[in-house]
Amino acid sequence: MLMAMNLNREYTAILENAHKVSYEKIENNIGNLEFTMPLDDPKNEFLQEMLWVELTDDENEYIGLFRIMPSTVQKDSTNNTISYTANEALCTLLDTVLFGYHELVNQTTVNVINYVLDKQRTKHWILKKCEFTRYFSYAWENENGLADALFSIPAAFDEDYVWEWNTQVYPFELSLVRPQIEPVARIQEGYNMHGFEIERDPKNLVNRVYPLGAGEGINQLNITSVNAGIPFVEDKEAIAKYGLSEYVWTDLRFTQAQALKDNAINMLKKWSEPSISWKVSAADLMKLTDTKLEIDNLRLGNVVMINTNDFGSVNLRIKKESKPDVFGAPQDLKLELGNLQDDITTTMSDLNRKQEINETYSQGATNILNYSYQDNCEAAYPAIIEFYLDDDVFHVNTVELTFKTKRYRGYTKAVKGGGSTVQSTSAGGASTQTSSSGGGSSQTSSGGGGYSSGSSTATGGGSAQTSSASGSHRHLMFEPTSAPGPVPETRYSAYGSSILKFEGTAGPIYTKEAADNHTHSVNVPNHNHTFNVNIPNHTHSVSIPAHSHSVSIPNHTHQITLPAHTHPLDWGIYEASTSASSVDIVVDGQTLPQHEINQTRLNLVDYLRKSSSGKISRGNHTIQIKPNNLARIEAQVTCRVFIQSQLGGQF
Repeated sequence: MLMAMNLNREYTAILENAHKVSYEKIENNIGNLEFTMPLDDPKNEFLQEMLWVELTDDENEYIGLFRIMPSTVQKDSTNNTISYTANEALCTLLDTVLFGYHELVNQTTVNVINYVLDKQRTKHWILKKCEFTRYFSYAWENENGLADALFSIPAAFDEDYVWEWNTQVYPFELSLVRPQIEPVARIQEGYNMHGFEIERDPKNLVNRVYPLGAGEGINQLNITSVNAGIPFVEDKEAIAKYGLSEYVWTDLRFTQAQALKDNAINMLKKWSEPSISWKVSAADLMKLTDTKLEIDNLRLGNVVMINTNDFGSVNLRIKKESKPDVFGAPQDLKLELGNLQDDITTTMSDLNRKQEINETYSQGATNILNYSYQDNCEAAYPAIIEFYLDDDVFHVNTVELTFKTKRYRGYTKAVKGGGSTVQSTSAGGASTQTSSSGGGSSQTSSGGGGYSSGSSTATGGGSAQTSSASGSHRHLMFEPTSAPGPVPETRYSAYGSSILKFEGTAGPIYTKEAADNHTHSVNVPNHNHTFNVNIPNHTHSVSIPAHSHSVSIPNHTHQITLPAHTHPLDWGIYEASTSASSVDIVVDGQTLPQHEINQTRLNLVDYLRKSSSGKISRGNHTIQIKPNNLARIEAQVTCRVFIQSQLGGQF
């Protein structure tokens, strides 16, 4: 029975006049349904594009749910019909696009499938079961439909897989399972086989594959990094059997080398033998007998044993199931087993709406990134050059350092300073002698004489004795002078000054003469003196002989106090008289073994920090240049990178 349904999958009509109802189911692909309706049948109004039809056969076996796509009207003298084509419900995954760039790295198969299904605008499909756990990386860009992205997920597996779905529930259920490997049914000449056709086609035989992924030119992804430097994978047994047949396989969907290699190995298993297709016409005994035997269940995905008189027995899987007339000849069954003739360049679905994916997958371009540095430095404060490799840098082609070591450069001679108290360090003493100085004679200026008198009181008397003197001698003490007057008197003077006077006349006064050595004892009692002194004008004569002086300076310190003050700046560019004679270069913590103090295009690729896969790590990198003296470093870091622009917007 063929039933019409609306967008909500509610039954709207029974299409009892439908005829030439045929279907085709294809492993891991979207099947289709075809039928014809009379042009004047009023139920054609329920068969608009994008509406649903559900097919069950006369024995109530559920065939599937299909969505109407194109229709063709034919009207002439012999024909008055409308032909409809509908696709299996899985075609709803073509309704939603994957806009922009989507990348999943090292995710499980379940996570990747759910990621794609979560992008549905209308949640028709959910994941029921997944029997695989793989950790592959995937990237899609601007996919016109989720179906291609979904079918690409297991394409890199190194074992067979089967997509299964159930459209008798909603949301529809999708499963990724391992296929059967043991026969569950049979096709045998003389029993249920009408005929068969075997086609062996070696034109697509390939036993050495050079896989290429995203990118262009030198930046196009290949497998050398994960294949011991070898750009190809091969089947040596097939080469020995059929001879070498090479092929460059390009699929721009792949952005990870390991995923590209795994997919190439999987493809090589299919391509290293001639393509063999079995086309079998068989009787569907499930529709002809009342007794239903599982061994007669010839349905898509089942493994069957084919027994022939001329080619023996072989176990093959049903890859394609079709019936040309479900209601008119329900027993007629067309099967294709073994390897289908896939296009060697793709593993995707082959719908008319299939996209030219190679035109929309991410491309990139080679760019040059330049980082400059100029500054003074020394060993304790080296030149530090930092540069950043963004996550959307797909390949790093080169990283080169160019630098010059110059003289240290300053821009002023003096700077502002504050006052302070400073104590000098201890200084050693010393003894030194001045140079000889010539003697001389000097005479003071004449001083005026004068007369002075007064008294003085002694604080005490005393006695003394002179030293011994030899020979007779006497001393003239006073000399008389006569003075006029009525009474004669004698005056005595010393050096012309009158100091004593006596009445009458007298002669000079001498000390008593002594004839031998003697001493004098003098006793001076306490007394007062009254005297008159007359000092005449006189001069002094001083004579200084030639002489020198000796000076001794002991150990000592000086304390200095500087008041707060400023210094005016002396502006200008000044270079040091010398520069560094060597430099050390440290890249991400690794010191380079040999280099000069001036370098041009020094290759740093081997010294940059790497990821676990051996690729230069994305993120920040640091280069240090350490001179052995004050210096000025002028440097440039030049990176050639291949970028896939997946970040930001279009500004």
